[in-house]
Amino acid sequence: MRNLRSIGIAAGLALSVSVPALNAFASEPTVPPVPATFPAEGKIKYVARDSILEFKALPEYHEPDWVTEKYVKTGKLPPVKDRLPKEPLVFKTANMPNGIGVYGDTMRHVIGGRPEGWNYGAGQTQGWGGIDIGLSECLTRTAPLFQVEAKDTEPLPNLAKSWDWSKDGHKLTMHLIEGAKWSDGVAFNADDVMFYWDDEVVDPNVSPLNGATPETFGVGTTLKKIDDYTVEWTFKDAFPKQYLYAMAYGTFCPGPAHILKPQHPKYSKNTYDQFKNAFPPEYMNMPVMGAWVPVEYRPDDIIVMRRNPYYWKVDEKGNQLPYLNELQYKLSTWADRDVQAVAGSGDFSNLEQPENFVASLKRAAEANAPARLAFGPRLIGYNLRMNFSANGWGNPDERSQAVRELNRNEDFRKAVTMALDRKALGDSLVKGPFTAIYPGGFSSGTSFYDRKSTVYYPFDLAGAKAELAKAGLKDTDGDGFVNFPAGTAGGKNVEIVMLVNNDYGTDKSLAEGVVAQMEKLGLRVVLNGLNGTQRDASQYSGRFDWLIRRNDQELTSVVQNTEQLAPVGPKTSWNHRAPESGEVDLMPFEKDLVDIVNKFVASEDNDKRASLMKEFQKISTEHVYNVGLTEYPGALIVNKRFSNIPQGTPIFMFNWAEDSIVRERVFVAADKQAKYELFPQELPGKPGDKGPM
Repeated sequence: MRNLRSIGIAAGLALSVSVPALNAFASEPTVPPVPATFPAEGKIKYVARDSILEFKALPEYHEPDWVTEKYVKTGKLPPVKDRLPKEPLVFKTANMPNGIGVYGDTMRHVIGGRPEGWNYGAGQTQGWGGIDIGLSECLTRTAPLFQVEAKDTEPLPNLAKSWDWSKDGHKLTMHLIEGAKWSDGVAFNADDVMFYWDDEVVDPNVSPLNGATPETFGVGTTLKKIDDYTVEWTFKDAFPKQYLYAMAYGTFCPGPAHILKPQHPKYSKNTYDQFKNAFPPEYMNMPVMGAWVPVEYRPDDIIVMRRNPYYWKVDEKGNQLPYLNELQYKLSTWADRDVQAVAGSGDFSNLEQPENFVASLKRAAEANAPARLAFGPRLIGYNLRMNFSANGWGNPDERSQAVRELNRNEDFRKAVTMALDRKALGDSLVKGPFTAIYPGGFSSGTSFYDRKSTVYYPFDLAGAKAELAKAGLKDTDGDGFVNFPAGTAGGKNVEIVMLVNNDYGTDKSLAEGVVAQMEKLGLRVVLNGLNGTQRDASQYSGRFDWLIRRNDQELTSVVQNTEQLAPVGPKTSWNHRAPESGEVDLMPFEKDLVDIVNKFVASEDNDKRASLMKEFQKISTEHVYNVGLTEYPGALIVNKRFSNIPQGTPIFMFNWAEDSIVRERVFVAADKQAKYELFPQELPGKPGDKGPM
């Protein structure tokens, strides 16, 4: 195969490649084919960033009548005006699709996850499906930005109501919302922010749920408390506004220090495991800054969350949010989530399992369908990631170490990507114009995607086998699988263990397809299927050869979690980290990727940033940094009785749709409300008590 640079990937040559030419020279790189058009895709209605919210005091405030009657008048709660901050966050009516809402009803979710506990900052999952998003509030917020034009895009204020840059751009002073309270009535302040930073993010023995590390906010970055409502960041680079995105979900969402701190090993005799597990799923009424509080947990049955009486956001008429009194999460399967949402026994689903697309579309098209269904852009992508650490992350044995050395061999990576029939992988999930060929790199639905900068190695099994031979691999025992060279791992068959999430049918289907296609190449791939929490533990500890991973925010929005695009720090990459003592052993092209990411983060020039990401895409796909599998659109399924659902909401962009629709301002019109609440007119109780108040 000719050298990539000698054939060039200039746009003119790449775009002129005809179908017959692709067949004749399939092993030569080109650009990916143009995806089929998809007429069911919803359109986003764009708005100005400052039209969404503001912070201000209002003349009067209101709450559900039953809260006033049962809790305020009986002395169980202070008046609503005393439970709100000096200047609450106010959602502007003009940005609400259906305007000011009314109180009542519940939103019924169905999820396939299971809660590990309520200690988000110590790495415990709450079961996903929007639970943690409903509980957690972060310094900034990005989910609603899908409706903001790119030139106007900057994170929205949240727990941090405003911020100021120093003249030299190295310091950022953040002003926290003043007078806000946790759901148990305890004041929120800078101590909560500093506990999260000092004792969870910076502490090397703690790993917050969504992978926040000090490097997430820039190598050498520091944070200090100025006063109860002011904190100050110090950065090495000037004006790194990129980190405002990292201060949103899910990497800077502080927990209640007054509850967590006494359990932390620094302040107690607990071990780190005891700290992590101090708040199991059975621990009810965990204090949150979110709109709903967990009040009921029945294993393998349901999680119920009730309205937070101290929630610090209101509408323009002074109505304390949320409008919905209750959220329910039936603990089932992810596939069942789609089925129940379409049938009307569930109210909300991110339709992301393509196996359910056709049946869901047919049902939604019926006149009596209870739910509306809207597809977004192709932002769901899957890739195969190889463990590139050759210096000890995860303590590999001899076989695993040999596989990692192969992973670092570019001929080997090209063999793998060329042996993948991506169309067949997509068709195995769903027939029709849904799936598209995805070589790797950025999702085609993001504004930073550039097709001409994307290097695609088309399916060519013969060419792939030639690349495998160039990597020094032969089938020496005639059993159909290549062997390690003599003296490496005993010369045995090359056996690769691939980590996959057992919670999702799509993940397993793609993994099985990869196994079958790699067998034709001569590679024996063995699946290590684990559930979500076990899978995360294996990945974060480096105990895998390959893994199947759905594209994260850095590949879909690019501006969020950008540091995870490359190993800019010892723990920023999903598949290339440093061992406990040591540095990341970067390959030459990875150094280029790290340099590009750092320049992108430090730049305020939008044209330069776009150019940098074109360069990143070219280098990443040319060197097969991750192996793309397939990509497709997701659909938002919402019961028709709900109002204030923004037009064209993607199921995942800056964050999941549960946050993008801004659930705290979603409501059900009075004439459409149903009696689904399990704890009507109940509020959360004391932390650790069973059930609501």
